[in-house]
Amino acid sequence: MESILNRALTNFQKEHDMNTPLRNLSDLSGRALLAVLFLIAGFGKLGAYAGTQAYMASKGVPGALLPLVIALELGGGALIVAGLWTRATALALAGFTILAALLFHANFADQTQQIMFLKNVAIAGGFLLLAANGAAAWSLDALRARQPKRGLSWQAGSSNA
Repeated sequence: MESILNRALTNFQKEHDMNTPLRNLSDLSGRALLAVLFLIAGFGKLGAYAGTQAYMASKGVPGALLPLVIALELGGGALIVAGLWTRATALALAGFTILAALLFHANFADQTQQIMFLKNVAIAGGFLLLAANGAAAWSLDALRARQPKRGLSWQAGSSNA
């Protein structure tokens, strides 16, 4: 009975291979949709630098952190779209998004702030899924995984003279 189940599962997996063009297109589109918010926000902060610093200070966050915020939003957004270091970047952006929700949108008496808080939580959830699953085939991570490893080989019997 167990071998019948194993064969059925193997056949199902072959028939429903997730490395298809639709999966790859969905993955790339999803990464772009998640990242565009951070790219727009990062460029917006560059254009309204002093106002953003003042807003951060009004919430008790040092304005001196703004360059790091901009770097994370622009750099992280670009890395997510490119699918480079996807898991680590997605994890960092998930943490950043939750932290931003707690610092800037925790006024639950204001319905708009409550919605903004929940939006951030949902975005963080998307990033956690990306961190768990990584980027699909249409990513620089996948390209890097297909490249032969370079460097010295320290295996027994190899000669690196």
